[in-house]
Amino acid sequence: MKILVTGATGFIGVSLCKALISLPDVSIVGSGRSSMDLAATNFVFSKVAAIPTAVEWRNLLEGVDVVIHLAARAHILSELSSDPLAEFRKVNVEGTLSLAEQAINAGVKRFIFLSSIGVNGNFTSGQAFSESSAPAPHAIYAISKWEAEQGLEELCTYKSMELVIIRPPLVYGANAPGNFKRLLKLVSSGIPLPLAGIKNKRTMVALENLVDFVKTCVTHPLAANELFLVSDEQSVSTPQIIKALASGMKSRASLFPVPDLLLHGGAKMTGRLSVYQQLCGSLEIDSSKSRTLLSWVPPLQVKDALKNAGGDFKKNQTP
Repeated sequence: MKILVTGATGFIGVSLCKALISLPDVSIVGSGRSSMDLAATNFVFSKVAAIPTAVEWRNLLEGVDVVIHLAARAHILSELSSDPLAEFRKVNVEGTLSLAEQAINAGVKRFIFLSSIGVNGNFTSGQAFSESSAPAPHAIYAISKWEAEQGLEELCTYKSMELVIIRPPLVYGANAPGNFKRLLKLVSSGIPLPLAGIKNKRTMVALENLVDFVKTCVTHPLAANELFLVSDEQSVSTPQIIKALASGMKSRASLFPVPDLLLHGGAKMTGRLSVYQQLCGSLEIDSSKSRTLLSWVPPLQVKDALKNAGGDFKKNQTP
């Protein structure tokens, strides 16, 4: 089997490629915007300048059975574009559909698309998201992912290429980008955090668990033309996340209680309501379909994965 992994140099891509090269009778083609060498005989890498529609994938798709499309525009902390949504659409929608169309023409059998739980929304209120939940994307990144999903479904209708869509929540690990990286730094610093009284429920997915699920979707016959919400088995509160990370760092979490009303008011005054929602709000996922239909079991429990992330982050810090 030959597999093309786009976004191979990213946070998820590197771990996925390392996991895939260990499979028997598999060859991996990785693509990304920076260099990569896994020193494996069944892995080759091709550098691409960008993902928009101008990319010619024909040579990389030759003989490929499965495409795993991870590459996307994401984690833009300092947006410089005057039209951010257009930029997200250029990469995440137009680029994705261009790749998929070329994959169909090349005879690819299965296309696995990594989307986002943001397609369903950015918070839950008592009812967990599932595959049957109505899409309600708010952030422009999530809007572009939802539009890509719709385009892929239309493109693959009545075609021989199977489509698998995966919507993960926050993916965490020691080298995670974005807000989880910020949280790791905060916990490592020992700065007291006013979050002891938060009783929210967050469903996330450990990097190792997501990689294992994607591997399952590569070959499992029942994954064909399905949508999956994938996550760890348990939800956790923000204080539990912080305590588990601190435990992995061999330190004690520094938490103190502040009324939620004050936290919300302070976030509103300082224009950080999105940060408040991520730290204090709930986002629960019912990912039971992935376990019942595919008989998939996450290899890591959430508290163990968080402790590992905290420990590895601390170990990798420069003295």
